[in-house]
Amino acid sequence: MKNSRILLAALLTLLCAASALAQEPDLINADRPGIADGSTVVGPKTFQLETGIQAEFRRDGDGREHTLFAPTLLRFGIDSHWEIRVEGNTYTRVTSFASTSTTGQTSGFAPLSLGFKYHIHDSNQLSLGTIVRVFPAWGSKEFKTQHATGDVRLAADWNFAPHLKLSLNPNIGVARYEDDQGRLFTAGLFAVTLNSNPTKKLNPFVDLGAQWPEEKNGQTSAILDGGLAYIIGRNVQVDAGVGTRVHGETGPRPFLGFGISWRAGSKHKLTQ
Repeated sequence: MKNSRILLAALLTLLCAASALAQEPDLINADRPGIADGSTVVGPKTFQLETGIQAEFRRDGDGREHTLFAPTLLRFGIDSHWEIRVEGNTYTRVTSFASTSTTGQTSGFAPLSLGFKYHIHDSNQLSLGTIVRVFPAWGSKEFKTQHATGDVRLAADWNFAPHLKLSLNPNIGVARYEDDQGRLFTAGLFAVTLNSNPTKKLNPFVDLGAQWPEEKNGQTSAILDGGLAYIIGRNVQVDAGVGTRVHGETGPRPFLGFGISWRAGSKHKLTQ
């Protein structure tokens, strides 16, 4: 009788654990906010929109420049390893000031990139993926580029302290970019995000991004920012972040952004 009770208790424990795993929520996993992108893909037959508005501020002596744009990423899931990506700053407006007066304003569309993400490896603690982007020579008015550019990055998600609900999201890569003078140059890329997940839907973060050089024959640029993301239901995430340039000359000081991400697909009911 005693052995039967022990066996029954063990079976009930296994059933409860299996039930808890089965009820684990399938939550949206966005690449925004923050500088580093994640390693995982959105999944087969899934569409994900990640967009927002970002304001950047720069100063050079008495001159000031305010930039406002709508960074947008469209993700189309092919299968459990591949997704297609369309990404860019889309509509952009730059306003220049001298002292207290406006000296000029330019608006238009920035170049869009076409690319993909491939999910290489996944385990309990470490996930790896690679992201490739190509920016054709495109854009309107002053935002038009003269050359095709692009970058390749290795992205990781490292659950290094699960008991503290902390994880790291590092990216490293190489890029071929065009500077403000239309000159092509090769740059190294690095970004890392420290994530905290006090709950499954709440994500405070701090991250650092670096590019060397920031322009042809330029120095290294580095940006530090932090913020918060929150998941509403299963398929919507809202976020806010603020940051500043900590090294270099081309980065904003400061910048702030707000965003929203939305997921749809055969597996994801829009009402949840």
